[in-house]
Amino acid sequence: MLARKSIIPEEYVLARIAAENLRKPRIRDRPRKARFIAKNGACNLAHKNIREQGRFLQDIFTTLVDLKWRHTLVIFTMSFLCSWLLFAMMWWLVAFAHGDMDPSTENTLNSTKWTPCVTCVRSFTSAFLFSIEVQVTIGFGGRMMTEECPLAITVLILQNIVGLIINAVMLGCIFMKTAQAHRRAETLIFSRQAVIAVRNGKLCFMFRVGDLRKSMIISASVRIQVVRKTTTPEGEVIPIHQVDIPVDNPIESNNIFLVAPLIICHIIDKRSPLYDISASDLALQDLELIVILEGVVETTGITTQARTSYVAEEILWGHRFVPIVTEEEGVYAVDYSKFGNTVKVAAPRCSARELDEKPSILIQTLQKSELSHQNSLRKRNSMRRNNSIRRSNSMRRTNSSLIVPKVQFITPEGSQSASET
Repeated sequence: MLARKSIIPEEYVLARIAAENLRKPRIRDRPRKARFIAKNGACNLAHKNIREQGRFLQDIFTTLVDLKWRHTLVIFTMSFLCSWLLFAMMWWLVAFAHGDMDPSTENTLNSTKWTPCVTCVRSFTSAFLFSIEVQVTIGFGGRMMTEECPLAITVLILQNIVGLIINAVMLGCIFMKTAQAHRRAETLIFSRQAVIAVRNGKLCFMFRVGDLRKSMIISASVRIQVVRKTTTPEGEVIPIHQVDIPVDNPIESNNIFLVAPLIICHIIDKRSPLYDISASDLALQDLELIVILEGVVETTGITTQARTSYVAEEILWGHRFVPIVTEEEGVYAVDYSKFGNTVKVAAPRCSARELDEKPSILIQTLQKSELSHQNSLRKRNSMRRNNSIRRSNSMRRTNSSLIVPKVQFITPEGSQSASET
């Protein structure tokens, strides 16, 4: 507006805008890579263009278990309704073929020895009610079978068999959905972040895992995999290349006793994919570490699996998990409010390869951390000393202000008398 009114020259406005753009460079964030495994353990994978859809119907029970609850309940309800309607139609046809629907048979029923196939079935509604009574074995007593029609007996046997199959399949499906293994995995928790720090003179990748229930996971084992995009020497691009990395476990069977939260450690050595990665290179790495915890549920005996993953942004270099297990009155107490808390510790910023080639780097890092710790202690002590001196000086000033000076009183005779209060 000012430039249009010729108050400020137009050339000056353009120069100022260009200078501001130069002073504020545009920073474009690196596009976030899609995770292969989400933090809650779900696989971030979409299956598309599946041509052989009939394979899902060959394993119909697993398909029903994998469906969502609303779909399962709809199928459960519709299976019973369709079976009741189907056999109601069959009972109505049996009664119609035998002549039970004829109104004249109602008058001859008491006068002759004529017997219907099913008593009190004279419409489709009554046939539907009789179908429900047969399949769910209610039997109110108003409608019943007779030995007049062999076809009706065959329909009765067929409906009982079909009803038992439907009950077995649908109840088994609902039981399996309520007792699925991933439900137990909801109480197996992982730390939101992983850390890299020095343990026993080696750089280690560590994370924490815990179980919120008192019922234990039997034969629990932990596996770690690195997923990254790689290219072979022949030029083949592997978008999801999985590499197993070892877990430091003093037990030879690789099983863990998950009675309390544990810190799982992976030593970064020559076999590790993290061997050549330093602290500055970690943020630029396009990798994902997948953690898989497997075990048998103690109460049900079902094998369960809990999963999570850590990307480069979720790995803290030079941090360590705080202890959360304490002994209180003879009982070990776990404070889950500090489950993911970490503290910063001294750790070399170089890679594990450089640390193996130059062990003096670790010694220098520890010495620097010790000196910085001593300096911080000196500063803290000096600050405390200065605060105590200031406090004592302020107390002295306060006490001196409370002292009352001597006052002289002059009498009329001219004599002076000094009194001190």
